[in-house]
Amino acid sequence: MRQYPRSRVRNRPARGFVAAAGSCSVRRLQSLRFILPQTFNSDGVDIAFIDEGAGFPTLLIHGFASNHRVNWVATSWTRDLLTAGRRVVAFDIRGHGESGKPHDPAAYRLPVMAEDARRLLDHLGIEKADVIGYSLGAWIGTKLTLLHAERIRSLALGGLGDALVTRELFDRAEPLVAALGAKSAEDVSDPRGRTYRVFADQTRSDREALVACLTGSKQKVTAEEVRRISVPVLVAVGSEDIEAGSAQKLAALVPRGEAFVVPGRDHMKAVGDKAHKAAVIDFLNRQGGE
Repeated sequence: MRQYPRSRVRNRPARGFVAAAGSCSVRRLQSLRFILPQTFNSDGVDIAFIDEGAGFPTLLIHGFASNHRVNWVATSWTRDLLTAGRRVVAFDIRGHGESGKPHDPAAYRLPVMAEDARRLLDHLGIEKADVIGYSLGAWIGTKLTLLHAERIRSLALGGLGDALVTRELFDRAEPLVAALGAKSAEDVSDPRGRTYRVFADQTRSDREALVACLTGSKQKVTAEEVRRISVPVLVAVGSEDIEAGSAQKLAALVPRGEAFVVPGRDHMKAVGDKAHKAAVIDFLNRQGGE
């Protein structure tokens, strides 16, 4: 297998970071040592990323209002993938984390965010990668695969089932937009909106950028497009996730699809679940060489 170049980064604690991810506590997050990210320019927007380890590359794409630290480092995904002998690349989606935060909704169209991921692979000299995306990251990973199938060996979709093809991304955005614009989380009565507002506050997000993301990325992926995906796809959805739709129904549309139900987990908590990680790593290990 080709030995890909990897970046050198120092393992130093990030300053001023407090957040909660799934079942991961604030105290746990404060105790973690995070890799300081590098940045590269993606068509005028700075994208922050980490690049660690060796072996076949795995690209991690996080969810809405989160960042690579919350989704992937705090939940031990990066640690477990590195232990499995993989090269791990994770980045902050535009509008999130330490990446640039345009306030123009047009900057968040799904193909635009997918091209950020492709440009990161180009920047690192990675010809092909396995991709793991969660929630919004699963939408982006799907679009990346549709646009650049030759760059993707396999795709693991978390927190997204057949909602991918039955509705638009953020088609119920109005309560979230209102929640992000409220003076405080205490002023938000909608339960779903309040959940995301609290999460955005915990991740110290730019709420105007998140609103732009919500309003600019409302696109749909069709069943016909999904049927054209030729790479192996794992669809993992929590058994208590009321947002993602059915893992089995989406996997049935993909020629090489398979499903995994994360037992007892909802949308927010499934991402860091041990059974979820084990299923994904097993899936990746079964893909063999290039």
